[in-house]
Parts: sequence; structure tokens; C-alpha cells
Amino acid sequence: MEGRTRVEAKFMERALELAALAPWTSPNPRVGCVIVRDDSIIGEGSHQGAGHPHAETEALADLDARGAVMYVTLEPCAHVGRTPACAPAVVAAGIKKVVVASLDPDPRVDGAGVRILEESGLTVEVGLLEEEARSLNAPYLHHRSSGQAYLTLKLALSLDGRLAAPDGSSRWITGEKSRARVHARRAEADAVMVGAGTVAADDPSLTARPESVLRQPLRVIVDGRGSVAPSARIFETGGHVLIFTSAKTSEVRLAAWQERGAEVIVLPSQSGNVAGSDVLAELGERSVVEVICEGGGDIASGFLRDDLVERLELYYGPVLLGNGGTALGDLGVRSIEEAKRFRTTKVQRLGDDVLMIQERSA
Repeated sequence: MEGRTRVEAKFMERALELAALAPWTSPNPRVGCVIVRDDSIIGEGSHQGAGHPHAETEALADLDARGAVMYVTLEPCAHVGRTPACAPAVVAAGIKKVVVASLDPDPRVDGAGVRILEESGLTVEVGLLEEEARSLNAPYLHHRSSGQAYLTLKLALSLDGRLAAPDGSSRWITGEKSRARVHARRAEADAVMVGAGTVAADDPSLTARPESVLRQPLRVIVDGRGSVAPSARIFETGGHVLIFTSAKTSEVRLAAWQERGAEVIVLPSQSGNVAGSDVLAELGERSVVEVICEGGGDIASGFLRDDLVERLELYYGPVLLGNGGTALGDLGVRSIEEAKRFRTTKVQRLGDDVLMIQERSA
């Protein structure tokens, strides 16, 4: 990267830093914006969530931006919602050039913002640091493109890839720093999901700690056969619990869950197993942009087998559990050509643990 491009990349990098400041903007994207004149930043802004001003509006506030250049991580919106449309505001401010990292696939935008800018005589360039911008907003882009929730699969693994010891115990494969990050991620996501086996084995609450965080995620259980006990701890901690089940579940159990305050959705099933794609579609309709699945082996294997996992967050603890330990189940892979492939985007040390983040290969 040389000359002019290197200078412009620095401004877009700053916009990406601003976009990442807000931990949760769902169902809106994370967006950062900087305004530059004579290679100096004269205005900055970031979006803080639904109902708050958009990044472009924040950056333009109380600013004479005539003749300046705007760097923004996502295409300016072209529709009026809870806040005014950004593209016309950019034009009205007298900006001469807009550099956009990534287009917005939301059907209400989808190139319309760029068209407004260009038809008004502004120079528009798209694609600077696009990969970084798309990674930052991967859940939002997936949700707007597919209508389904973006699925992140979190697993805590031994060095030899085991989810639990031979007796089923798994507390604690990883250490305190990993667990703290898991709680931080719960506070970022719209929903946290487990299968019935995890509820039976670990009796989790699935809340983000400390409980004083600004918001708690929707807690989701996938239980096609109605095996989760109404006495489970997940029903005791308040907040919204959503259970996906099938017609295999008895009316008595459905009523017991509802008495405990849970919302229950009965989905079509085969042999009592609900389809992961139906779960993600239902969550998407509820504006769940990202759901983190925290296992266990059966539900994780099912989502992987059906190619529904968009991101892996793998926490490796410094322990070995051997062949008797619990591993992932059948993924439908019969040869190396059929392997489920991901690309590594981050490796981070957390105490004695190692976190590896992978995104699905295109």
C-alpha cells in the first residue's frame, strides 16, 4: 500500500476503530465515520445503537464540512427510520467525496445510498478495507442478506479436541480469563443458545456476568423431545427464555415451561429433532442478528453438519483428556474433500488458554 492509498487507509482504520467502540448496536450495524480536510480529521462519529444518531450525523454535527472527504465503514443509508436518512444529509453538508468500506445489503439501502451521492455529483469510492469492515459487521450483513440469525459456535476444548472428560464433566477445561471473555460476548450477542443435553449436564443460567451489564441476551433452548426439567436454573434468573421444541413434547411439559415464564415455539421435526435452519430463521424474524451457541456436542455437531455455523470461537485449555473424552459427533464428512473449512481470523492468548476465531470459508 503506497502513497495516497496508505493515507486513506489510515483514515478508514480510524473509522473502523470508532465503529468497534459500541459493543451492541443490534439490530443496526456498527458504523464509524471520519471527515477529513487537507489530510487532517475534522470530524468523527460512531453509531451507538437503535434510536441514536448515525455515525455520519455524529461526524457532521456542528461542522462546516463543505469540500471535505468522508470515510465511512458502511454505505450511508437511504431510508428514513427512527433517524433521518444519511445519504441526503451528506449531500446537504457539502461533502465532495465519500469513501465507503462496504455496501449495505439491507433491502432499503442496497446501493441506493451510493446512487444518491453519485447522482448529486459527489465522488464515491467503495471497497477500501472492505474485508475488515465486513468482518466487523458479519452478523448484520448475514442477517440482512439471508433473513437468518448469524450463528457463532463457541466451544471449550482440551488440547486433543475433547469437549468433556469420559465421565461427562467439563468444568473447567478453560480458565478464568476465557470465562470472562465468554460473558463479555454474551453481552454483545442478541441471544445465547444451548441444547437440552447442556441444560441437563451443566444446569447453566446463560446470563452475562456481572448481572449489572446494560442488557442480558435472549436465552434459547433447543429441546425437540421435551426433556428439559421445569426446575432448571435457567428459569430462575429472570429475563426472556425461548424454547424451540417439537410435537413430540407433551402438553404437560409445554404448560410447565410456560408456567415458568418461558416462550415456547413448536417447530416441524423428524424423529423429535428440529431443524437448525428453522431455528435460525425464527430467530432472524425476531431481529436476532447474532446468536451464540454454547454447545454441547450434539447441537454443535448438528449445526456444523448442516453448514449453518458462520463463526467458530474455540477456547483451548491446557489439558489432555484422551480417547475416552467427549468429542464432536458425525459431521457427514467422509473424505478430506468434504471437510468443513474455516479461515482463521484471530488467535489470542487468555492466561494459559488459547482462543482461536475462524469464519466460514466462502
